[in-house]
Amino acid sequence: MFNYFTFPLNRYTVSTTINVTLNDKLFIRDPQLTELGRGLVRESIKLIDALGFEHFTFKKLAQSLSSTEASVYRYFENKHKLLLYLVSWYWNWLDYKLNYHTHNVTSARKRLEIFIEILAEGQSPDALAPPLDVTALSRVVILEASKAYLTKEVDSDNKDGLFQDYKAICHKMAQVVLEINPAYPFSHALISTLFEATRKHIFFAQHLPSLTEVRLQKEEEKSLVYFLRHLAFSAIDSAPVPLVVKS
Repeated sequence: MFNYFTFPLNRYTVSTTINVTLNDKLFIRDPQLTELGRGLVRESIKLIDALGFEHFTFKKLAQSLSSTEASVYRYFENKHKLLLYLVSWYWNWLDYKLNYHTHNVTSARKRLEIFIEILAEGQSPDALAPPLDVTALSRVVILEASKAYLTKEVDSDNKDGLFQDYKAICHKMAQVVLEINPAYPFSHALISTLFEATRKHIFFAQHLPSLTEVRLQKEEEKSLVYFLRHLAFSAIDSAPVPLVVKS
């Protein structure tokens, strides 16, 4: 467990220290316990954001830290585990923001709307939280998060609980969907689709714009929120769908 980072939310700086517990199978030595480890986390975000995960290596990370490659391996078994660590940290941060903004909100529909806005705003400048660059981490998640689980080791990693943070926030919001419509049969599928759609359509808007109507320019920055709302509430408010379709 560590309590190192503070998070400013929206346009107002909220100096709130949080405790985040990450699966100890993600690392060999908890990087939050040492100055080198904390620097390693910060610098790895910067390098993966700049180079891409394929071109990122522990050798380059060590050089950037003026340290040795062996010292990096004291914290993480390989770069895949490091990516899993960063992505898990991001889901915890997202969950923290969600709790902060919804703890006094009784309406399930409103809580889902807030969740969608938090998902869509991941790259906005006001999400920057020194000493960790959450805006850069958001870019890493958009581009690289799928590589954390689209691997041959996914079943083994899942057995070790390495995706628990992602699954936990999906389950939490799936329960909100069921508060809105208890008869809706695909609550987890809908929430995981919202997560995946957010990342994909931000990427499409930036690089393959003919694949989406979502735009990220200032005058159209809410288009992703509108799309996700339509996707979510059109499904939730529809008539109950049978789980088994008879032929």
